[in-house]
Amino acid sequence: MATNENLPPNVIKQLAKELKSLDESPPEGIKVGVNDDDFSIIYADIEGPDGTPYENGIFRMKLLLPHDFPQLPPQGFFLTKIFHPNISSDGKICVNTLKRDWNPSLGLRHVLVVVRCLLIEPFPESALNEQAAKMLLENYEDYSKHARLITGIYAKPKPKHKSGPISESTTALNVDQSSNTSVATSGGVVDLKNTTAPSAVPLPPFSTTSSKEVHPNNADQVISETGASAPPVTSSTKQKSTAEKKKMDARKKSLKRL
Repeated sequence: MATNENLPPNVIKQLAKELKSLDESPPEGIKVGVNDDDFSIIYADIEGPDGTPYENGIFRMKLLLPHDFPQLPPQGFFLTKIFHPNISSDGKICVNTLKRDWNPSLGLRHVLVVVRCLLIEPFPESALNEQAAKMLLENYEDYSKHARLITGIYAKPKPKHKSGPISESTTALNVDQSSNTSVATSGGVVDLKNTTAPSAVPLPPFSTTSSKEVHPNNADQVISETGASAPPVTSSTKQKSTAEKKKMDARKKSLKRL
């Protein structure tokens, strides 16, 4: 149960029931998440509806509930970049349900369904993105093409990682970063605390014999430097070498005839 003071206890209790219902029986194409310590911020991942420029995309949005909720409507924002007449460049959502048509009896489920329906049927008459609204009214094909482009760039669903044996590189990327707050790289020091994107930190380059171009004439020198042993020469290796040499001789004879 949330312990914050952003919302009254009776509202938190009602929200807990709604969130449980959304979790057990989610609306089509909508997955809801919440911070148990702050029920005033509701997150949702919305699947782009089929047959729209947003299909195959996953759009994250959030609802900010005011202290007077549900007497006042929540504010809606898209956190994933989207090209839509009713969604501004900074993600703010313009829909009547969150404004003049708001009713305290409306629940979170209704709000989320309305937002997803907005992806199916935009309302260019009340646009926050004038460029998108103009393209939608004047040339839907261009609008759809541009919206699909933005969707493909910013709303790609996260790839599902296949389960399998843990490799050394995977283990290196999942080390405990609580004690090590910085990593030295060839370009300087990366401060993990101030790094906004938790992507893999580039590792410093290192040299191995495998990265050197070994010429047959200095192969013995490389082996002696590294302490590595030369691979055993087998009869199959000799046969393969002899066959390749015959092919090369045949090619030379053919070239001489030309």
